Amino acid sequence: MNAATLPAPDEPADPDTGKLGMWIFLASEVLFFGGLFIAYLYGRATWPAGWAAASRETDVALGTLNTALLLTSSAIVALAVACAEHARARQWAARLLWVTAMLGVAFVAIKGIEWHADWRKHLVPGSGFALSVAGAQQFFALYFVMTGLHAVHMLVGIAVLAVLAVGRMRERAWASAGHLEVAALYWHFVDLVWIFLYPLLYLVERHG
Repeated sequence: MNAATLPAPDEPADPDTGKLGMWIFLASEVLFFGGLFIAYLYGRATWPAGWAAASRETDVALGTLNTALLLTSSAIVALAVACAEHARARQWAARLLWVTAMLGVAFVAIKGIEWHADWRKHLVPGSGFALSVAGAQQFFALYFVMTGLHAVHMLVGIAVLAVLAVGRMRERAWASAGHLEVAALYWHFVDLVWIFLYPLLYLVERHG
């Protein structure tokens, strides 16, 4: 087999090492985001009224749309991995990776629209903050930290998927099904983090 071509569908590309490394990395990420979630719980317990008032200022429609985009992207990247592992469907892997990356780009773009709207409504913590309820400013400080860090992780995932998509199109050995599976694991984790962020940031006593 030419070194520049992809391995056969049933030929492992050292997946165990990649998966182990990714699981170790994700474990450290769980600890990192776990600290932010603890800070969130402290704020909600300390300033329940401010937390609820601030959450009602978030754009639940765009947040829900972004949630749907990420859930769809997780399904598509899983399908890309499945296609890469079967000879008859291997040509679809790169296309599905591109679709996943484009959904990620759409997510970040929508998040940018939200941030811009928050800035226009003076919801960025500082001297001109629009809400006077105690705790509301702390909510938005944590909101921008958590969503900003999540967006950074999204951008990393988008870049990795795009590189792998190019590798699949050019039939590079490093874009093997095993490596796609490791990248998909990272993508699923980033999506899972958002599944927790969505209700915590957008749905706090929305009826109040």
